[in-house]
Amino acid sequence: MLAVFPIIFIGELPDKTMFSSLVLSSRGKPLSVWLGAAAAFSVHVAIAVTIGVGLFAILPKTVLEVFVAILFFAGAVFAIRESNKDETELIEAETATHGRTLTTAFLVTFIAEWGDLTQILTANLAAHYHSPFSVALGAVLALWTVAAIAVLSGQGLLRVLSVSTLRRVMAVVLVILGCVSLFEAFR
Repeated sequence: MLAVFPIIFIGELPDKTMFSSLVLSSRGKPLSVWLGAAAAFSVHVAIAVTIGVGLFAILPKTVLEVFVAILFFAGAVFAIRESNKDETELIEAETATHGRTLTTAFLVTFIAEWGDLTQILTANLAAHYHSPFSVALGAVLALWTVAAIAVLSGQGLLRVLSVSTLRRVMAVVLVILGCVSLFEAFR
């Protein structure tokens, strides 16, 4: 567990999921965002530890990366569309219910983590150490910690930037991540 935590923590810090948690939490309800992200991370760690090694051996890397790129591009289009709304309308829409925020955070994290570096690392570490429980515990604690850092940072963003600006920045980040995924698919 002690060997896994720093590897997964460092692997997740510059990750797309951290940025999505940061942006989602800037819209409010940080505990809901963290709970949704934490639940999605838990599911992904369980998948990586139990069937991750076999799944990534079966699925072609190209298919996985193209699918992820499409999801990023769709997210960018949605973010741009939402950023063009009236600021008052955006703020009202962003004060979502606890359940809706939690569900959104779960789905965004769950989709973004498929084939992610930390999921692959977790699967590899589970195969290497032959200790699924210890690897799962170290990985999930690292992922939860990164999500907590992102959520706490996101609350301060709205003091400096408007919601529409955050949406536009998120769209740019998603387009970049989509391009990176396409590059990885055909590299």
